[in-house]
This record gives sequence, structure tokens and C-alpha cells, in this order.
Amino acid sequence: MRALCIAAAACGLVAAPASAAELFGGVYAHDQMTFLNRGGFESGADVLVGIRGSRIDALGFIGAPAPYAFGSIATSGGTDLAAAGLGWKFGRRIYVRPGIGLAIHTRSSNGVRAGFRTDLGSRILFEPELGIGFQVSDRLSAEASWIHVSNAGILSRQNPGQDNIGVRLNLKLGK
Repeated sequence: MRALCIAAAACGLVAAPASAAELFGGVYAHDQMTFLNRGGFESGADVLVGIRGSRIDALGFIGAPAPYAFGSIATSGGTDLAAAGLGWKFGRRIYVRPGIGLAIHTRSSNGVRAGFRTDLGSRILFEPELGIGFQVSDRLSAEASWIHVSNAGILSRQNPGQDNIGVRLNLKLGK
């Protein structure tokens, strides 16, 4: 599965110049405990790379979101992710970037910690995210971001969730 995450990110980056509006990458604190999850089962850092396409004008009735895809590798051997979804950007110099997508992950379904099952309940998860950013230049922006993955209790009662919190840089392609 780790190879699948790396391959998904690499394929997206190879195809990026033809259709992407931005490349992005960042470093995240892995599996942080927040109000949305029972995380904290794994530790370490994640390295994330992804692409974001141009806004989809045909989806103007929901704000013309932009498609995105990313791969996230846990440097300590924890859960890797590959995700794709739709994101919006509100604001210019200082902005908010919410998104929603689906993710696949590598976490084992056999984990137990302190008597609690640590698996995420299903292989496919919902992936809401939120970034708060600053436009550094015409082509470069920096964001603090939060990425959550869980099955929302829909696909399984087992749903500890995982939150990754970090920073990423976005590089606009073209002019």
C-alpha cells in the first residue's frame, strides 16, 4: 500500500503541468489527537506532495471548487495516505481553503492499544481538510493546514480517525 501512495503522488506530479494550477508540499505532525478523533496512536512526521487543478467553472453552483490529489508518507512507518477531492479558496492575500475528498490508507486492521482497536474502520475514508494561508508572491503561498481522515461512523462503528496538522507551500504553475 505504501508503494500505491507513492505511485499515486508520482503519477499526479508527472501529469501536473498539463492540467494543474498548483503543486504543493508540506510537513505534518502525524496522528494528532483533536476534538474529532481518538488519535495519537502513531507518532512522527508526514511528508506530503500533491497537485491542485484549476477551478471547475461547471461546478459554479457550489462555488467552482478545484480538484486536488495528494500522497502523504509517514516517516516513522505509520499510516500513509493517498487522497483526492475538491477544494475552495476564499480570500486573496490571506485566505481560507476548505476541502473534502476521499482517501485510502495503509493502517493495519489488527492494531490494539490500551484495549482499544486502532484500525480506522474501513480502507476508504472521508478526508475533510482546512488550510489558512498567506499569498507570499504571485506564484507562492504558505498555509497552515489540518487534514482529517475517518469513516464518519457510516462504514463501521470503529472510527478513531486520524488528524495530521502541518504546513505546506503551494507553487502556482504557469503565469
